[in-house]
Amino acid sequence: MASSTWKGFITFGLLSIPIRLYAAARANRMQLHQLHSVCHTRLRQPLFCPTCNKIVDRSEVVKGYEYEDGKYVLIDPAEIKKIEPQSALSMEILAFVKESEIDPLFFDSSFFAVPEDAGRKAYQLLLRTLESAKRVGIAKVAMHQREYTVFIRPYDHGLTLHTMYFANEIREAPGYGKTEDIKLKPQEIKLAEQLVENLSEEFNLKKYHDEFQNRLKELIASKQEGREVAAAPQPHRAPVIDMMEALKKSLAASGASRKKPMHADRAAKSHRRGTRRAAS
Repeated sequence: MASSTWKGFITFGLLSIPIRLYAAARANRMQLHQLHSVCHTRLRQPLFCPTCNKIVDRSEVVKGYEYEDGKYVLIDPAEIKKIEPQSALSMEILAFVKESEIDPLFFDSSFFAVPEDAGRKAYQLLLRTLESAKRVGIAKVAMHQREYTVFIRPYDHGLTLHTMYFANEIREAPGYGKTEDIKLKPQEIKLAEQLVENLSEEFNLKKYHDEFQNRLKELIASKQEGREVAAAPQPHRAPVIDMMEALKKSLAASGASRKKPMHADRAAKSHRRGTRRAAS
């Protein structure tokens, strides 16, 4: 059973909702370890002290902040506990904002907020209110020796919580967003919009998967069985010289891929409608 990351309360006005937080998503990837090429033994990272010239036991490890080169302020876990803010036990909702105002770029980690039995009714009230108002709650919570600003929003009949990147954590990239000198023809925009329309569909999370991880599993299985693995096909893409021509070809290709045979039930319904029209 999954262990909770945080236990405390969501406060909503005078309401107090006891909850536990559970990690909502976790990367699921195959890990390749570093091995010694001579004996194929897995290499490890020991805690080594160069001053004492020895491997250090974890019981001898303390934490410290380096304020000058080689000089540290030592911090005891009990001292960390003393300075924990109120949000270490209770996350108070400070404001409600429109979901459309929050860019996904601001989302960091995601958690499921699960109510304790005593807070189920208040939890349901907050959930229904956020759903009907189409709003997201903003709160603060301290965990892992850091205070986070978090978004609380409805998802799949429950409340999810997303830690937020602060403004000073959003990076800048040289040249990003500078497109003022680019001129687009109306026909180019129209063709691109038609291409987007052709490729539009309802989002289905289960449709997407990590193809590289699947091929890595095949490679490992093949090597275990002494078989050669086929190389992944690499598409040949010619450089785009005429953007209009490339858009037209893309539009034609996307239209052809969308033409699917009618399902049996839809074909039967169509046949029945045609029969009724002929009878009338």
